[in-house]
Amino acid sequence: MTFHQPQKLKTIADLIGAKFIGSEDFEVLGTNEIHRVKAGEIVFVNHPKYYEKALNSAATIILIDKEVECPEGKVLLVSDDPFRDFNKINTHFTKIYNFTETLHDVEIGEGTKIHPSAVIGNNVTIGKNTLIFPNVVIGDRTIIGDNVIIQSNTVLGGDAFYYRKLNGNFDRLISVGNVIIENNVEIGNGCTIDRGVTDSTIIGEGSVLDNQIQIGHDTIIGKKCLIASQVGVAGCCIIGDEVTLWGQVGIASGNNIESGSVLLGKTGVNRDLKKGTYIGMFAEDFKTYLKKEVKLRNLE
Repeated sequence: MTFHQPQKLKTIADLIGAKFIGSEDFEVLGTNEIHRVKAGEIVFVNHPKYYEKALNSAATIILIDKEVECPEGKVLLVSDDPFRDFNKINTHFTKIYNFTETLHDVEIGEGTKIHPSAVIGNNVTIGKNTLIFPNVVIGDRTIIGDNVIIQSNTVLGGDAFYYRKLNGNFDRLISVGNVIIENNVEIGNGCTIDRGVTDSTIIGEGSVLDNQIQIGHDTIIGKKCLIASQVGVAGCCIIGDEVTLWGQVGIASGNNIESGSVLLGKTGVNRDLKKGTYIGMFAEDFKTYLKKEVKLRNLE
């Protein structure tokens, strides 16, 4: 999330009641998660296991639960609960509407047709010659390009599935990111595409999604991808251009699939994959799988 205008470190520290280490005039441009964070942005960390990763990330402002040695060129915000305070910062600079207020700042391009039963949030942009079918829900801040088709009962921009366990209950990390649907994308019936926690979930130009597909928060789908029904892609994944995902493929959080890859039906992905064709619970190379099957049958 990028602030509408840059803030000072002391301003953010005062907002959340945190101690700061560094110049009080250090410029803060926004917040982001570790996998998308850039210079000028805040990243939070609340477990020693991830201190080094956060401190050595591109982030220049680290919201942390313990005072540690600060890398050169960076600053710290020391909080007793970084998760809570990350939420506080995000919701201070991004208003959460949840369809409770009248539409405003909605732009709809020429030639676009939207069924009356569709529900549209605030600060939404829809391009030209786009078709929105019945019962589609479009969440706040969603951006949809030109010549897009979104079929019935699809939800764009629902909350991210991002929680922590707190006092025996689940505590949500509030989603202030958005969804971007680029030009010439087709999305089938009953799909759910979650908005980013602090950044954008992106469906690349020319990609086609079948029915009942789930795309997690902050995931990037490349251009001209083909995704069959019942595919589930967890958050923070990067799917390259012209990737094909056949039915019931499942991809775990934070994995990258190289452009041009093909994942056959029911393939499971728990690691990054180079370009190739894969099958199986743990994404095995398809030719290797076939050779193994031949050997097993010959044993009989």
